[in-house]
Amino acid sequence: MVSIVLIAVTIIISLVAWQKPDLMGKMLMNPYRIQHRNEYWRFVSSGFIHADFTHLFFNLFSFFFFGVQLEQIFNQLFPSIASELYILFYVLAIVVADLPTFFKQKNNPNYNSLGASGAVSAVIFAGILFFPTEKIYLFGFFGIPGFIYAGLFTWYSVEMDKRSRDFVNHSAHLYGALFGIVAMTLLYPQVWISFVEQITAMLR
Repeated sequence: MVSIVLIAVTIIISLVAWQKPDLMGKMLMNPYRIQHRNEYWRFVSSGFIHADFTHLFFNLFSFFFFGVQLEQIFNQLFPSIASELYILFYVLAIVVADLPTFFKQKNNPNYNSLGASGAVSAVIFAGILFFPTEKIYLFGFFGIPGFIYAGLFTWYSVEMDKRSRDFVNHSAHLYGALFGIVAMTLLYPQVWISFVEQITAMLR
């Protein structure tokens, strides 16, 4: 599966980068260096490195459950180009999720970010469109329907981005989620019919 390959590649690159600070520095999302030194690869490379094991684990743990499921949907809907389209979706999500940060921080040489959060958010929200009532379990035991989780996730990302009290690029979570919804809508607009039907059935 493509999802498993992406997970393996991300783990390997992150492990290598932890051992080689110079490599890590060259892969970070640094808007200033992209703008002033044309280091455009950072848009993509930053999505394959992580700050530490916890950061890596939670991103890939979420991606595994939603990614495998979404990849199966791609295989059903677009059988002849499923793998290529899925990879394109994932990589574009990394880039698009960081664009707002790029424009905001492009003249700030001290800003850096990293992680696959934008792509993972895109995968999660694209998956929620197909299975909005399927429960997502927070901390392993507290289950809430996907569409409610989406609303809470959006609110949390907006609020945390305003406060900016940690080093996580919360806007990447938000714009990655938006990309997942928009991209899936363009690829398969009929998903909204099923989305509404499932939520309506749950609320009856």
